[in-house]
Amino acid sequence: QVQLVESGGGLVQAGGSLRLSCAASGRPFNWYAMGWFRQAPGKEREFVAAISANGGSTTVADSVKGRFTISRDNAKNTGYLQMNSLKPEDTAVYVCAAVRGSSWLSSRDYDYWGQGTQVTVSS
Repeated sequence: QVQLVESGGGLVQAGGSLRLSCAASGRPFNWYAMGWFRQAPGKEREFVAAISANGGSTTVADSVKGRFTISRDNAKNTGYLQMNSLKPEDTAVYVCAAVRGSSWLSSRDYDYWGQGTQVTVSS
């Protein structure tokens, strides 16, 4: 089992920045690729970004490319999502997830999920 706990969400004005963290415990963090998803009210869960287990490969959704950066520190068992130039349409609950495999674009690929952290961007 892997437990994931997100932090770092909050209220920010448009154009601002936030850094989300995802703290992992349980099985070795470096066994798992990690992804971030978001879900806004009334919308389906959306892929945001993912990073390989060793951090050597990343994928970022087109909607956030150039603004969001995913990273991880395996020594600290923590993943990050740096969000810059935030827009009101980025408002959502952001959830981190872990998968022991090479497929990471779909939420169906993931084995473990955190509870999420709310990000609200005001205009």
